[in-house]
Amino acid sequence: MPAANGRANGGADPRSPGADHSALGIASLETQTAQQFSPQEIKELVAELEIPFEPSVIEWRVTNTAQGQSRGQVIPYADQRAYTDRLNGMFSPAGWTRKYAVYTSANFERSKDQKIVAKVLVTCELTIFGLGSHSATGEEWADNDNAGTAAEAQAFKRACSCFGLGRYLYHFTGAWVDLDERKRPKNTPRLFGWATPQGWREGLRPGQEAARTSSNPKFTQEGRDVSAEDANTLVRQIEAMAEPLGWRLYRGLLKTGARVWNPAEIRDADLLRKVLAQMQAAERGLRRLEAALDRIGPEALVPILRSLRLHSLNQVDCLESLKQVVLAAEEAAGITH
Repeated sequence: MPAANGRANGGADPRSPGADHSALGIASLETQTAQQFSPQEIKELVAELEIPFEPSVIEWRVTNTAQGQSRGQVIPYADQRAYTDRLNGMFSPAGWTRKYAVYTSANFERSKDQKIVAKVLVTCELTIFGLGSHSATGEEWADNDNAGTAAEAQAFKRACSCFGLGRYLYHFTGAWVDLDERKRPKNTPRLFGWATPQGWREGLRPGQEAARTSSNPKFTQEGRDVSAEDANTLVRQIEAMAEPLGWRLYRGLLKTGARVWNPAEIRDADLLRKVLAQMQAAERGLRRLEAALDRIGPEALVPILRSLRLHSLNQVDCLESLKQVVLAAEEAAGITH
């Protein structure tokens, strides 16, 4: 539950007597809509948004089970109320807004059980006055009784991550723990130092643990040692690709290119560069797709996806599939290279 001072999610409390009332203070709706933040204020605000939530508001979701379901892989998450608490604490309830659009896909066969079912798709547009707007889409199977609520929460959190809020949670790949009879973790996993407000403010960041705890802290490149600092730079460049590529394509390229879910697990500098090059190629492909759709309209994407047995662009998880979509869209738009 949020603390009385509004800081349960780890953000600074701008309402306290000594709080900063400029970039990190509460601004009225009139002030925020009439005046843009300076570049330095924007930098400070984004840095504050990126701070992890307090461990007390973190919950754990079981994503996979094994060994007769007595062991499970869990990942941390925060309820969307933690996100709204942070936004309210930094900008006031009048300083930001969100709006939703709800869609339903056509029925198609679900691979895990061959059931014919549709998906509920919710797009959330999040606006922070003075900072801008970001939108993202959440989805859930329509046969889930809470499909709309789940898709809405997912869309809102994804839109928040575009501003940096909650983005650190995407660095978790899952930890295996013992489960109780109700398939819940028997013990709460310990968060990495960088996943706490204190650790983040001290400068800890994802990937540093891997570099410190490795028996050989150096990375290799064609038989030569490469400093961990250089490798960490590559890791950060790869991590920065998650937002422009989208989570599905980003994770797909990591899995097919390096057989990992987290770039910090890659111990070879050449492989890091290869993965980064693939992601940069995918980003160029997405820009080419946008240029083609600007000519023919976004509705033209639907038959292209159907011809490739895809139901949405979110299903694209490899370069080859993206290439097919881009080439088909460019052909329809009359673009040649």
